[in-house]
Amino acid sequence: MHDHDHHDHHHENDHAPVAKDEKIHSYYQILGLALKELLIEKGVITADEVRKAIEYRDSITPANGARMVVKAWTEPAYKVRLLADGVAASKELGLDPGALNLVVVENTPDIHNVIVCTLCSCYPRNILGLPPPWYKSREYRARVVREPRAVLAEFGTRLPETVEVRVHDSTADMRYLVLPMRPAGAENLDEATLAALVTRDCMIGVSLPQA
Repeated sequence: MHDHDHHDHHHENDHAPVAKDEKIHSYYQILGLALKELLIEKGVITADEVRKAIEYRDSITPANGARMVVKAWTEPAYKVRLLADGVAASKELGLDPGALNLVVVENTPDIHNVIVCTLCSCYPRNILGLPPPWYKSREYRARVVREPRAVLAEFGTRLPETVEVRVHDSTADMRYLVLPMRPAGAENLDEATLAALVTRDCMIGVSLPQA
């Protein structure tokens, strides 16, 4: 099922089989660089402000999203709030999701969710940091919609045929985050250990947490 709204094995795989065209945004990178230099030249911003903004962006890691997932695993009331309003629930933990709608979709024994942006590379950067190169690739963006099970299998995620796969297409003003299922055998783990199980790829939906 493709939940179309518009218009990341158990490891972080930046070299997944679907990533064959990692330079597809090179034109926009060049355009952005030119714009930055123009704004600095005109005195709208300073180079130091740009540096600080980049450092802040680089400081955001998937650990932010993992905190939300673990709290949902361990506190049922928070899970209800997270699924109802991802923006408000993230702010409860002191996280700033940005001026966008954050929709959290829950994996269950019957439903598996996976995230994509078919038109560009919309991604919950304020929660997960920078997207992996394969997420931005044309091949992933096209194939995960057409053949999601095949793409998941390339990440080592093989689901029973009884599990429905739902593909959620991000938009310019909406981001998705997958709430994975707490793995079997993780019932008695503390929060720090649980957080280590929650990878970026789990929250995109291409992999599963493993105890």
